[in-house]
Amino acid sequence: MELSFSSRLLNTSSSNAAAAAAFTLLKSKPRFHHRHTSIPLLPLQHSLSRLTLKQMSNNSQSTLSCSSLPQSNASPAPISASTASGSGLGRIGEVERVTKETKVWVKINLDGTGVANSTTSIPFLDHMLDQLASHGLFDVHVKATGDIYIDDHHTNEDVALALGTALLQSLGDRKGINRFGDFSASLDEALVRVSLDLSGRPHLSYDLNIPTARVGTYDTQLVEHFFQSLVNTSGMTVHIRQLAGKNSHHIIEATFKAFARALRQATEYDPRRLGTIPSSKGVLSRS
Repeated sequence: MELSFSSRLLNTSSSNAAAAAAFTLLKSKPRFHHRHTSIPLLPLQHSLSRLTLKQMSNNSQSTLSCSSLPQSNASPAPISASTASGSGLGRIGEVERVTKETKVWVKINLDGTGVANSTTSIPFLDHMLDQLASHGLFDVHVKATGDIYIDDHHTNEDVALALGTALLQSLGDRKGINRFGDFSASLDEALVRVSLDLSGRPHLSYDLNIPTARVGTYDTQLVEHFFQSLVNTSGMTVHIRQLAGKNSHHIIEATFKAFARALRQATEYDPRRLGTIPSSKGVLSRS
Protein backbone atom coordinates (compact mmCIF):
# COMPACT_ATOMS: atom_id res chain seq x y z
CA MET A 1 0.00 0.00 0.00
CA GLU A 2 1.50 3.34 -1.05
CA LEU A 3 1.19 6.40 1.17
CA SER A 4 0.81 9.56 -0.90
CA PHE A 5 -0.44 13.08 -0.41
CA SER A 6 -3.67 13.66 -2.23
CA SER A 7 -3.95 16.82 -4.35
CA ARG A 8 -7.39 17.46 -2.87
CA LEU A 9 -5.77 18.28 0.43
CA LEU A 10 -4.13 21.24 -1.20
CA ASN A 11 -7.50 22.62 -2.25
CA THR A 12 -9.16 22.53 1.17
CA SER A 13 -10.31 25.60 3.04
CA SER A 14 -7.22 25.51 5.29
CA SER A 15 -4.58 28.07 4.69
CA ASN A 16 -2.39 27.73 1.68
CA ALA A 17 0.70 28.15 3.82
CA ALA A 18 -0.21 25.26 6.11
CA ALA A 19 -1.04 23.09 3.13
CA ALA A 20 2.19 23.93 1.43
CA ALA A 21 4.15 23.11 4.59
CA ALA A 22 2.39 19.79 4.98
CA PHE A 23 2.98 18.92 1.34
CA THR A 24 6.67 19.76 1.68
CA LEU A 25 6.96 17.56 4.81
CA LEU A 26 5.33 14.57 3.18
CA LYS A 27 7.34 14.96 0.04
CA SER A 28 10.60 14.77 2.01
CA LYS A 29 9.61 11.40 3.62
CA PRO A 30 10.45 8.17 1.77
CA ARG A 31 7.57 6.25 0.27
CA PHE A 32 6.88 2.85 1.78
CA HIS A 33 5.47 -0.14 -0.08
CA HIS A 34 3.73 -2.97 1.70
CA ARG A 35 5.40 -5.70 -0.24
CA HIS A 36 8.32 -8.13 0.16
CA THR A 37 11.64 -6.74 -0.87
CA SER A 38 13.44 -8.88 -3.43
CA ILE A 39 17.20 -9.27 -3.14
CA PRO A 40 18.86 -10.19 -6.40
CA LEU A 41 20.82 -13.48 -6.24
CA LEU A 42 23.93 -14.34 -8.17
CA PRO A 43 23.32 -16.98 -10.82
CA LEU A 44 24.36 -20.50 -9.73
CA GLN A 45 27.27 -21.74 -11.76
CA HIS A 46 28.41 -25.31 -12.26
CA SER A 47 31.88 -24.54 -11.03
CA LEU A 48 32.20 -21.96 -8.30
CA SER A 49 35.34 -20.05 -7.63
CA ARG A 50 36.76 -19.73 -4.13
CA LEU A 51 34.92 -17.24 -1.97
CA THR A 52 36.87 -14.75 0.04
CA LEU A 53 35.38 -13.39 3.22
CA LYS A 54 37.06 -10.36 4.69
CA GLN A 55 36.78 -9.69 8.37
CA MET A 56 37.60 -6.16 9.35
CA SER A 57 38.90 -5.24 12.76
CA ASN A 58 39.45 -1.74 14.07
CA ASN A 59 43.10 -1.52 13.06
CA SER A 60 43.74 -4.57 10.85
CA GLN A 61 42.24 -6.70 8.11
CA SER A 62 42.25 -10.52 7.92
CA THR A 63 41.15 -12.75 5.07
CA LEU A 64 39.27 -16.04 5.46
CA SER A 65 39.30 -18.27 2.36
CA CYS A 66 36.56 -20.88 1.98
CA SER A 67 36.57 -23.62 -0.65
CA SER A 68 33.44 -24.24 -2.66
CA LEU A 69 34.33 -27.87 -3.31
CA PRO A 70 31.76 -30.49 -2.22
CA GLN A 71 32.28 -32.48 0.94
CA SER A 72 34.17 -35.78 0.44
CA ASN A 73 32.65 -39.15 1.29
CA ALA A 74 36.00 -40.90 1.17
CA SER A 75 37.11 -43.28 3.90
CA PRO A 76 39.22 -41.80 6.67
CA ALA A 77 42.95 -41.85 6.07
CA PRO A 78 44.65 -45.02 7.27
CA ILE A 79 46.69 -44.99 10.41
CA SER A 80 50.22 -44.01 9.53
CA ALA A 81 53.28 -45.97 10.45
CA SER A 82 54.53 -43.08 12.54
CA THR A 83 51.28 -43.05 14.52
CA ALA A 84 51.47 -46.75 15.19
CA SER A 85 55.12 -46.87 16.15
CA GLY A 86 55.35 -43.52 17.88
CA SER A 87 57.99 -42.32 15.42
CA GLY A 88 58.44 -41.61 11.76
CA LEU A 89 60.61 -44.69 11.23
CA GLY A 90 57.87 -47.27 10.68
CA ARG A 91 57.43 -50.70 12.23
CA ILE A 92 60.88 -52.23 12.47
CA GLY A 93 62.18 -55.51 13.82
CA GLU A 94 65.86 -56.31 14.18
CA VAL A 95 67.35 -59.61 15.33
CA GLU A 96 70.79 -61.15 15.60
CA ARG A 97 70.99 -64.91 15.98
CA VAL A 98 74.34 -66.54 16.73
CA THR A 99 74.92 -70.28 17.08
CA LYS A 100 77.88 -72.61 16.60
CA GLU A 101 76.60 -73.22 13.08
CA THR A 102 75.52 -69.78 11.86
CA LYS A 103 75.60 -66.06 12.48
CA VAL A 104 72.54 -64.23 11.20
CA TRP A 105 71.44 -60.59 11.33
CA VAL A 106 68.01 -59.55 10.05
CA LYS A 107 66.27 -56.19 9.93
CA ILE A 108 62.83 -55.62 8.43
CA ASN A 109 60.69 -52.52 8.07
CA LEU A 110 57.04 -53.33 7.37
CA ASP A 111 56.45 -49.76 6.20
CA GLY A 112 59.34 -49.66 3.80
CA THR A 113 59.62 -49.15 0.06
CA GLY A 114 60.91 -52.53 -1.11
CA VAL A 115 64.61 -52.16 -0.35
CA ALA A 116 66.30 -55.55 -0.69
CA ASN A 117 69.77 -56.18 0.68
CA SER A 118 70.35 -59.83 1.47
CA THR A 119 73.59 -61.79 1.54
CA THR A 120 73.22 -65.31 2.93
CA SER A 121 75.86 -67.18 0.92
CA ILE A 122 72.93 -69.06 -0.66
CA PRO A 123 72.26 -67.32 -4.00
CA PHE A 124 68.80 -68.77 -4.61
CA LEU A 125 67.67 -67.86 -1.07
CA ASP A 126 68.93 -64.29 -1.64
CA HIS A 127 66.82 -64.20 -4.80
CA MET A 128 63.71 -65.31 -2.86
CA LEU A 129 64.30 -62.76 -0.10
CA ASP A 130 64.45 -60.11 -2.81
CA GLN A 131 60.95 -61.19 -3.88
CA LEU A 132 59.72 -60.75 -0.31
CA ALA A 133 61.03 -57.18 -0.22
CA SER A 134 60.00 -56.17 -3.72
CA HIS A 135 56.43 -57.51 -3.71
CA GLY A 136 55.70 -56.91 -0.03
CA LEU A 137 57.19 -53.40 -0.14
CA PHE A 138 59.14 -54.29 2.98
CA ASP A 139 62.71 -53.17 3.57
CA VAL A 140 64.56 -56.46 4.11
CA HIS A 141 68.19 -56.61 5.20
CA VAL A 142 69.78 -60.01 5.86
CA LYS A 143 73.41 -60.85 6.54
CA ALA A 144 74.25 -64.49 7.21
CA THR A 145 77.25 -66.76 7.36
CA GLY A 146 77.15 -70.44 8.18
CA ASP A 147 78.44 -73.93 7.65
CA ILE A 148 77.43 -74.12 4.02
CA TYR A 149 80.47 -76.34 3.43
CA ILE A 150 78.22 -79.02 4.92
CA ASP A 151 75.00 -77.93 3.20
CA ASP A 152 72.54 -75.03 3.17
CA HIS A 153 70.22 -76.49 5.80
CA HIS A 154 71.38 -74.66 8.92
CA THR A 155 71.75 -71.25 7.26
CA ASN A 156 68.39 -71.55 5.50
CA GLU A 157 66.71 -72.49 8.78
CA ASP A 158 68.34 -69.82 10.94
CA VAL A 159 67.64 -67.04 8.44
CA ALA A 160 63.96 -68.01 8.55
CA LEU A 161 63.94 -68.22 12.35
CA ALA A 162 65.52 -64.76 12.66
CA LEU A 163 63.21 -63.30 10.02
CA GLY A 164 60.17 -64.66 11.86
CA THR A 165 61.37 -63.14 15.13
CA ALA A 166 61.96 -59.78 13.43
CA LEU A 167 58.43 -59.92 12.00
CA LEU A 168 57.08 -60.63 15.48
CA GLN A 169 58.90 -57.58 16.84
CA SER A 170 57.79 -55.27 14.06
CA LEU A 171 54.12 -56.22 14.41
CA GLY A 172 54.00 -55.18 18.06
CA ASP A 173 50.48 -55.45 19.53
CA ARG A 174 49.02 -55.66 15.99
CA LYS A 175 46.51 -52.88 16.60
CA GLY A 176 44.64 -51.69 13.52
CA ILE A 177 46.07 -54.18 11.04
CA ASN A 178 44.02 -56.24 8.59
CA ARG A 179 45.43 -59.43 10.13
CA PHE A 180 44.40 -61.65 7.19
CA GLY A 181 46.02 -61.84 3.76
CA ASP A 182 45.28 -63.93 0.71
CA PHE A 183 46.97 -63.75 -2.68
CA SER A 184 47.48 -65.90 -5.76
CA ALA A 185 50.61 -65.24 -7.81
CA SER A 186 51.42 -66.61 -11.21
CA LEU A 187 54.77 -67.00 -12.91
CA ASP A 188 54.35 -68.29 -16.42
CA GLU A 189 52.77 -71.76 -16.08
CA ALA A 190 53.00 -71.77 -12.26
CA LEU A 191 50.19 -70.55 -10.02
CA VAL A 192 50.43 -70.57 -6.23
CA ARG A 193 48.01 -69.33 -3.61
CA VAL A 194 49.03 -68.24 -0.09
CA SER A 195 46.52 -67.46 2.65
CA LEU A 196 47.73 -66.33 6.06
CA ASP A 197 46.54 -65.12 9.44
CA LEU A 198 48.64 -63.10 11.87
CA SER A 199 46.86 -64.82 14.70
CA GLY A 200 49.77 -65.45 17.05
CA ARG A 201 49.28 -69.20 16.55
CA PRO A 202 51.98 -70.92 14.45
CA HIS A 203 50.72 -73.34 11.81
CA LEU A 204 51.90 -74.30 8.32
CA SER A 205 49.86 -76.16 5.73
CA TYR A 206 52.15 -76.79 2.78
CA ASP A 207 51.16 -78.33 -0.55
CA LEU A 208 53.77 -77.77 -3.26
CA ASN A 209 54.74 -80.38 -5.81
CA ILE A 210 58.24 -79.33 -6.86
CA PRO A 211 59.38 -81.73 -9.57
CA THR A 212 63.18 -81.47 -9.12
CA ALA A 213 65.40 -82.01 -6.10
CA ARG A 214 67.42 -78.87 -6.73
CA VAL A 215 67.23 -75.44 -8.31
CA GLY A 216 70.85 -74.65 -9.06
CA THR A 217 72.56 -75.72 -5.85
CA TYR A 218 69.51 -75.08 -3.64
CA ASP A 219 67.81 -78.12 -2.15
CA THR A 220 64.08 -77.71 -2.88
CA GLN A 221 63.20 -79.54 0.37
CA LEU A 222 64.44 -76.42 2.14
CA VAL A 223 61.46 -74.40 0.88
CA GLU A 224 59.06 -76.11 3.27
CA HIS A 225 61.63 -75.97 6.06
CA PHE A 226 62.08 -72.22 5.50
CA PHE A 227 58.37 -71.51 5.89
CA GLN A 228 58.01 -73.86 8.87
CA SER A 229 60.82 -72.06 10.69
CA LEU A 230 59.37 -68.65 9.79
CA VAL A 231 55.93 -69.67 11.07
CA ASN A 232 57.31 -71.04 14.33
CA THR A 233 58.94 -67.80 15.47
CA SER A 234 56.51 -65.27 13.96
CA GLY A 235 53.36 -66.94 15.26
CA MET A 236 51.38 -66.88 12.02
CA THR A 237 49.15 -69.37 10.26
CA VAL A 238 50.14 -69.97 6.63
CA HIS A 239 48.45 -72.09 3.97
CA ILE A 240 50.34 -72.66 0.71
CA ARG A 241 48.62 -74.29 -2.27
CA GLN A 242 50.05 -74.99 -5.70
CA LEU A 243 47.31 -74.61 -8.29
CA ALA A 244 49.49 -75.17 -11.36
CA GLY A 245 53.13 -75.42 -12.35
CA LYS A 246 55.83 -77.64 -13.83
CA ASN A 247 59.02 -75.62 -13.48
CA SER A 248 60.62 -75.83 -10.04
CA HIS A 249 62.06 -72.32 -10.12
CA HIS A 250 58.72 -70.86 -11.19
CA ILE A 251 56.78 -72.72 -8.50
CA ILE A 252 59.08 -71.60 -5.68
CA GLU A 253 59.32 -68.01 -6.87
CA ALA A 254 55.54 -67.75 -7.29
CA THR A 255 55.25 -69.01 -3.71
CA PHE A 256 57.49 -66.28 -2.31
CA LYS A 257 55.72 -63.62 -4.38
CA ALA A 258 52.29 -64.75 -3.20
CA PHE A 259 53.53 -64.89 0.39
CA ALA A 260 54.93 -61.36 0.12
CA ARG A 261 51.65 -59.93 -1.20
CA ALA A 262 49.54 -61.80 1.36
CA LEU A 263 51.80 -60.61 4.19
CA ARG A 264 51.57 -57.08 2.86
CA GLN A 265 47.76 -57.26 2.95
CA ALA A 266 47.77 -58.63 6.49
CA THR A 267 50.21 -56.08 7.92
CA GLU A 268 48.60 -53.02 6.34
CA TYR A 269 46.12 -50.95 8.31
CA ASP A 270 42.34 -51.16 8.14
CA PRO A 271 41.11 -47.53 8.40
CA ARG A 272 37.70 -48.64 9.69
CA ARG A 273 39.23 -50.47 12.63
CA LEU A 274 40.51 -47.20 14.11
CA GLY A 275 43.53 -48.72 15.81
CA THR A 276 41.78 -51.56 17.61
CA ILE A 277 43.07 -55.13 17.77
CA PRO A 278 41.48 -57.30 15.04
CA SER A 279 40.22 -60.02 17.33
CA SER A 280 36.96 -60.64 19.18
CA LYS A 281 39.12 -61.64 22.15
CA GLY A 282 40.79 -58.24 22.15
CA VAL A 283 44.30 -59.67 21.98
CA LEU A 284 46.63 -61.24 19.41
CA SER A 285 49.72 -62.72 20.97
CA ARG A 286 52.37 -65.31 20.29
CA SER A 287 51.40 -67.36 23.35
